[in-house]
Amino acid sequence: MTLAGSETIGFVCCAIAAVCAIPLLWVITIYNRFARLSQHVRESWSGVDVELKRRHDLVPNLVATVKGYATHERETLELVVSARARAVSAGDSMRERVDGEAELGRSIGRLIALAESYPQLKADQHYLELQRELSLTEDRIAACRRFYNANVREINGLRAAFPSNVIGGVFGFGEVKFFELSDASERAASAVKF
Repeated sequence: MTLAGSETIGFVCCAIAAVCAIPLLWVITIYNRFARLSQHVRESWSGVDVELKRRHDLVPNLVATVKGYATHERETLELVVSARARAVSAGDSMRERVDGEAELGRSIGRLIALAESYPQLKADQHYLELQRELSLTEDRIAACRRFYNANVREINGLRAAFPSNVIGGVFGFGEVKFFELSDASERAASAVKF
């Protein structure tokens, strides 16, 4: 074999290796992007989860404070307590979580509206502090929800685009659900403003 023949064989081998390596590198790159975005989604959901737990922890104190002033409003107080229990015990399904949180938001709104009928309650320092904390928590939930939904939008966009959707399907990266409320009345009721 001549030197020119060896060079040709070496060149052909390098060309074949490059042709095989380019698609493999592309698959690895897309897979790693899916993995990174999946981690971002999990991280951003944990932020939402922390703030929801914070809201869940504030509700019993709010109910106890209102109960001291509005003892004959038992039905509203029980509604808030049961809505909190359902929100806390919602399963892993995003729809169950969203529905439970929407119901809790509506019941908290009713509790706040009820408090408007009791001037002494509205002046209570503990109640005012709980209102402030709840308002801050609602703002944090909204911010965390936006961050989570932005990450979901990015991974779902990658999942929907061709040819990355092929890689996503092969490696089991399914569509991720947004954390959104289903209708406008739920959106308005969940935002507690004082």
